[in-house]
Amino acid sequence: MSRCAWAESCPELITYHDSEWGKINHSDLYHFELLTLEGAQAGLSWLTILKRREGYRTLFAQFDPEIIATLTDERLDEIVSDARIIRHRLKVYSVRKNAQIFLKIQEEFGTFDSYLWRFVNGEPIVRSLGSPMPVSTPLSDAISKDLKKRGMSFVGSTIIYAYLQAVGVVDDHDADCFLCRGRD
Repeated sequence: MSRCAWAESCPELITYHDSEWGKINHSDLYHFELLTLEGAQAGLSWLTILKRREGYRTLFAQFDPEIIATLTDERLDEIVSDARIIRHRLKVYSVRKNAQIFLKIQEEFGTFDSYLWRFVNGEPIVRSLGSPMPVSTPLSDAISKDLKKRGMSFVGSTIIYAYLQAVGVVDDHDADCFLCRGRD
């Protein structure tokens, strides 16, 4: 079975690719989880984050933004010192701030999913066959700019593009990948 080349190097990446990456997911909890994990990845490999995913889930209340939005500085300092996650103070503190903004977006649009999918009129973007996989696009630029304007951090265009791929807004499966949607 052929899959995207980036996913073939180890079992964790294969499992993530085959069961999750690029599949459309409309759960707001999942959106917040992937936004957080993609932000944590900045400067690191995705495998590094995947290996710590359970630690993030445990320490950040299964990515429930309502709980995370109320975490105290003392609790965030405890989290920063926990080896189960990436111990980067700015990244850890950004999770609380991003949760607060995430909740405001939910209030404004009904769901974060509604907010996100309005950028693509509800239809996933499928990369053209033969075109190189970008690290950012005008779409990720626009979403990143909007999230930053609202006050989120660790949501640069490259991070947002990876997030869009992960949650299925953008389909970037290789042409020979068994998960590739039919392309014209």
